[in-house]
Amino acid sequence: MVKNEKEDLDSLDQIIKLVDLFYGKVKEDNLIGPIFEDRIKGHWDKHLQKMYTFWQTVLLAEHTYYGSPFPPHAKLPIDKKHFEQWLLLFQETLRENFFGEKATEALWRAAKMAEMFQIKIDYYRDNNISPLG
Repeated sequence: MVKNEKEDLDSLDQIIKLVDLFYGKVKEDNLIGPIFEDRIKGHWDKHLQKMYTFWQTVLLAEHTYYGSPFPPHAKLPIDKKHFEQWLLLFQETLRENFFGEKATEALWRAAKMAEMFQIKIDYYRDNNISPLG
């Protein structure tokens, strides 16, 4: 049996590993997996490429992601339990595979992103307004 050694999250190769492992869990998850699949419609490669560049930009300060991450999530049928599950899977993936300053930063950033997205989605729903218009 090969022991899974934790790695420092300090390069694009590790970002790719994080994203691939995380979305492997997402695809298998009964709560959020179907929502992702319905939105992505089998185009996982395109989504994963976007996530590589997003986390590369956020964690490594190598600006390769262009866009706004919130709008694609704004009208999804998701609420607190979905964000909690997303964050749980992300935290689990990080803790199982990575260590160090960037791993800690990724945990913090993911938690803040989930919190912000949930607050914004709830605001738009509670006020019956469109987030994009």
